[in-house]
Amino acid sequence: MCGIAGELRFDGSGVRRDSLLNMCGAMAHRGPDGEGVWVSDDGRVGLAHRRLTIIDLTDRASQPMANEDGAVRVTYNGEIYNHKILRQELIAAGHTFRSDHSDTEVIVHGYEEWGLDGLVRRLEGMFAFAIWDEGQKRLSLARDRVGVKPVYFTRHGGGFAFGSEIKAILAVSGIPRRVNSIALYHYLSYLTTPAPLTMFDGIYKLPASTCMEIGDDGKMRSWRYWKAVPGQGIEAGKLDGLSPSAREDFLTNGIRERLTSAVEKRMMSDVPYGAFLSGGIDSSVNVALMDRYTDDPVNTFTVGFKDHQHLNELDYAARIAKEFGTNHHEVMVDEQSMIAYLQDLVRDQDEPLADWVCIPLHFVSELARTSGAKVIQVGEGSDEQFCGYNGYMKYLNLHHRYFRPFQSLFPAFARRAAASAALGLAGFFPAFELYADAVDRAAGGREAFWSGAVAFWESQKKKLFPGFSSDPPTGSEEIIEAGLLPPEFLTADSFAVANNYLSEFDEEFPGGDQLTRMIGNEFRLRLPELLLMRVDKIAMASSLEARVPFLDHHLVEFTMDIPMSDKIQNGTTKYLLKRAVSGIIPDDIITRKKMGFAAPMPEWLRSEFGAIAERNILSSPLLPQIGADLEAIGDLIKDHRSGRRDASLLIWVLYNLTAWHAHWIEQ
Repeated sequence: MCGIAGELRFDGSGVRRDSLLNMCGAMAHRGPDGEGVWVSDDGRVGLAHRRLTIIDLTDRASQPMANEDGAVRVTYNGEIYNHKILRQELIAAGHTFRSDHSDTEVIVHGYEEWGLDGLVRRLEGMFAFAIWDEGQKRLSLARDRVGVKPVYFTRHGGGFAFGSEIKAILAVSGIPRRVNSIALYHYLSYLTTPAPLTMFDGIYKLPASTCMEIGDDGKMRSWRYWKAVPGQGIEAGKLDGLSPSAREDFLTNGIRERLTSAVEKRMMSDVPYGAFLSGGIDSSVNVALMDRYTDDPVNTFTVGFKDHQHLNELDYAARIAKEFGTNHHEVMVDEQSMIAYLQDLVRDQDEPLADWVCIPLHFVSELARTSGAKVIQVGEGSDEQFCGYNGYMKYLNLHHRYFRPFQSLFPAFARRAAASAALGLAGFFPAFELYADAVDRAAGGREAFWSGAVAFWESQKKKLFPGFSSDPPTGSEEIIEAGLLPPEFLTADSFAVANNYLSEFDEEFPGGDQLTRMIGNEFRLRLPELLLMRVDKIAMASSLEARVPFLDHHLVEFTMDIPMSDKIQNGTTKYLLKRAVSGIIPDDIITRKKMGFAAPMPEWLRSEFGAIAERNILSSPLLPQIGADLEAIGDLIKDHRSGRRDASLLIWVLYNLTAWHAHWIEQ
């Protein structure tokens, strides 16, 4: 796990070594164990690398790394779990390896042997890398299938720059710091910016499962090499004719085998490792399976809250720690420690990620790193695949019982009248806003589900940001032409983002069940750009590598072929996963009520931090610039602080936005 960066110049000015060193310095936390810089003889291209030593700790594994004759060079961030198998294939094909067991060198020779597309389709792991091909005079970027590792880029001043973090790109001289207003608009809904947009005008991020090539003339092209869709995981006809019990056995066995394999693969490490442990199903299974593949106790790490113990799962975590004899560690967080961390949070995130789980994630990451671990396994991706969220069940109920009947049985004029009445009622009773917005969406023929995490719906944005307007982000024409940016993302309507994903899914898989459509949507936006982004940014800020076994692509492909009727039975969420892990972890952990990894933000916003957030939000110069109604936003905050409603998520989204603007734009 590392940090990558680089530049490609089109104007003949040449890449400066000190510029690459500045990029490295901006993300030293991603690689405290080493630094490498390479500039081509003609100065056209330069690659940079910060190293966190995990696999092959010798200098022979340092980067940027070249092939035998120096015609191909790579800077790479991630882990390739099948690198030993690929290495043997490449040796058999005649390639010479200089390192003992570096997975980076597999990328160098794999590119030579199979080309970029052939390489990424063979890789099993998490990665973001850049390859310079001297013969083709071409720079290539790639991001792993589900988007565990990020990579950002920009076109500016006769050149192209990229990096693992936006702060590395901002270290390049002359890169402007401006707000991307349309990305901001979508952030208000989705708590993050949809790829390829970022909150910085002119800076973009590569979407998950995407390759991009940039010629020395600056021309860009891209393609997606993988999708989280049905039709890849279970052989056609394999379930035909099976009895219900045999069908269930086939599915649970398939899940168990793939999950076990995923955890075993992610035990690959030359340094100490461990697991975050909440005591829920996902983290407990991680620990139980890790325990099978090590003779030493697994290191486990848990976070709790001093001031709001109703959110703590410490007893359940301790139960699993005792069951499997782990080397267990705990850290406790309170409001004062949270407040002290906020400025670093804004810096670590680069652009706002309005998920308050980032706070406990930071403290447990620091605990792991100071305890000696450099690698950690986490449970992200399980709830999305197996319908583990209560919110999913609410959306499914809303879709089947209300949206579809309302849209199919009522004429358009009646739907519009109902929506108008509901929105008018919400003007007098703010607590009715979400219901009114649902009626409005149904009346407009829109989807019930846009994302598993939505803050501001469109009706709320119209009320709180009545003067909003936006301009196309810098360079968007080139990004559209390269195939990275759907043009509809540039409209001030965040449904356009969700609708793009859902429509694309429906075109490829017409008639798919609603849960599978929802999960496919989550793999496009919420998982890669919010949940996995928070894990990467916060864990790497503590120089800690996080691995995600539930998002092994073999498991994802298998679960995407399991229909909703099998995943949910008798209203039980995670039904198949619970069956699959029976006997691996204690039954009382499997059957206990889900709590979720959270933070007491609603309570903190009614305490000291609430006053800080209110002051920062209402004094920010950004909100008037984007047409906000400060009086309405002030009323929203007062309603929450007085206990009249829970507006904590909306306030946290606004606080993250204004704090980001103060740090990165106002500086």
